[in-house]
Amino acid sequence: MKKVIIAGASGLIGTELLTLLLQDGRISEVLALVRFPLPTNNTKLKQLKVNFDKLSDYKDQIEGDAIYCCLGSTKKKTPNLNDYHKVDHEYPLTLAKIALENKIAQYHLISALGADKNSKVFYPRLKGRIEEDVKDIPLQSVHIYQPSLLVGNRNEHRAFEKFFIHAMNFINPLLVGSLRKYRSIKATTVAQAMINQTFKNLDGIHTYPSNIIQELA
Repeated sequence: MKKVIIAGASGLIGTELLTLLLQDGRISEVLALVRFPLPTNNTKLKQLKVNFDKLSDYKDQIEGDAIYCCLGSTKKKTPNLNDYHKVDHEYPLTLAKIALENKIAQYHLISALGADKNSKVFYPRLKGRIEEDVKDIPLQSVHIYQPSLLVGNRNEHRAFEKFFIHAMNFINPLLVGSLRKYRSIKATTVAQAMINQTFKNLDGIHTYPSNIIQELA
């Protein structure tokens, strides 16, 4: 039985992951780090309301066998790039440091396909930097997931993204071979892959592009 921690449980992947964790008999407790209480009633779920700018203040309460970091924002929700950097870099990095201090064996990070610390584009550069910075922390087990375009029920309305997801239904079958990683992927598929990797108890650093996530699920 494992006790796990999740940050970003109200997001697209986080919502699916939380549902699966609460249904999994191998999980004894789920600690959700939240800004606002989640409307979820389950005896396995414990909620810790935190100020993410002061995550280290809560480190004594963040203990378990694995941390799932599903934090992430968009320019629409976070137009200030400094705030964007906090959500996608500073908070995940602080959680990784807490995992090291508290001897939490596994750290699972949601990144993105195309993450590249040397990119000239802000988003892939940001994702690339958090990947590299997490890898520099001597954790026992690090899992980095790089999904492509995510499919699922979002809370916010994204007209262009909905159009693109619909278009991908026709494009996906054409993406074969080395192009398979660019196929859209369901958020619940990513969440299932994360749980599957949790119970393999693998040490070291592991990075999964979108096509591999599909296989792992």
